[in-house]
Amino acid sequence: MLPSQRDLFDVPHEVCYLNAAAFSPLPRAVREAGERGAARKSRPWELTRWEDLAQGQSERARRAAAALIGAQPDDVAVISSVGYGVATAGRILPAGPGQRVIVLKDDHSSPVLEWLGRAERQGFAVETVARGEDGDWTGALLAAIERPGAAPLAVVSVSSVHWSDGGLIDLDRIAPAARAQGAALVVDATHHVGVLPIDVAQLDPDFLVFPTYKWVLGPYGRAFLYVAKRWQHGVPLEQTSSGRKSIDATRPPYFADAAYVANARRFDMGERDFFIGLEMASIGMELCAAWEPARTAERLGVLNARLAEELSGDAITLLPRAMRAPNVLSLGFPEGMPENLPQRLAAESVHVSPRLGRLRISPHVYNDEADIDRFLEVFRAQMR
Repeated sequence: MLPSQRDLFDVPHEVCYLNAAAFSPLPRAVREAGERGAARKSRPWELTRWEDLAQGQSERARRAAAALIGAQPDDVAVISSVGYGVATAGRILPAGPGQRVIVLKDDHSSPVLEWLGRAERQGFAVETVARGEDGDWTGALLAAIERPGAAPLAVVSVSSVHWSDGGLIDLDRIAPAARAQGAALVVDATHHVGVLPIDVAQLDPDFLVFPTYKWVLGPYGRAFLYVAKRWQHGVPLEQTSSGRKSIDATRPPYFADAAYVANARRFDMGERDFFIGLEMASIGMELCAAWEPARTAERLGVLNARLAEELSGDAITLLPRAMRAPNVLSLGFPEGMPENLPQRLAAESVHVSPRLGRLRISPHVYNDEADIDRFLEVFRAQMR
């Protein structure tokens, strides 16, 4: 099994940080890349060919992102956020009068708000699917997709791991069910990529997006969007020179060929080549690839399973193990979460997140068994 990688991070041993699903610490190598980038920006006259540097970094980041999801680099756009990616999908996908778009109840805002904003003017209905009473998101979602007599389905827009309760969506079942209804599949893979295996070549989603600041150990303001080839003719959110065939500021004619490039690069964000964040994002994703998502998932699953077993007799609820992601363990409190519990834990250097009345625990490769023991000790003391 993959051992703890704590030595690669600046995480003191007395700190129990179980909050990767909110905001991951940077590996030392990623931090150093950011420092190098900031130093370059502070002395720009020393950048003799910064265009080549930035172009090389954007392609490195694109390749690293593609490798984590089984994509080709040409099918991946460099963007700023998950919301940006879903907005791109919303602009391109046809959803109109009399149709419906499916989202998950209390899903993160990113895969939901775009459709709520478009529903009235485009005439479709947004259908919100609640988790089944047995804790099964996948079964509830399949029932909604296949419901007899329902309006035609245009889009299924969901997170692959529910951000608040850690419920795992079985995309291998959802994707063919959506296709059978003639619907597009938009996946927010924020809590999936880098720590769980995923292969877009096999899954064939229409759009899949993930950011770098959580599980792939990179900076804020960077994300990547997979666009299936069947949608790569669409109009992007921003009109950028990098998305066109030949717009070159170094020699005339400036607008030599303003036609869009024929791949997902046309959807790249403006100012994508900011060389501070790009190298940071690349190194974080390359580390995740080297550890292998399957091995990372195994390790995090063992840590969370140990927590779940120890807590099974306490006054909390958990999703069944088969229905939750291995990297997120979310504790429910039937009688309500004790007042200021997350803050009291943090005062003891135990860091987790409150999410919709639950306590979300999300270890990463820098955590070890000592962190689990520390959480249990402090949590039980505070619960008493």
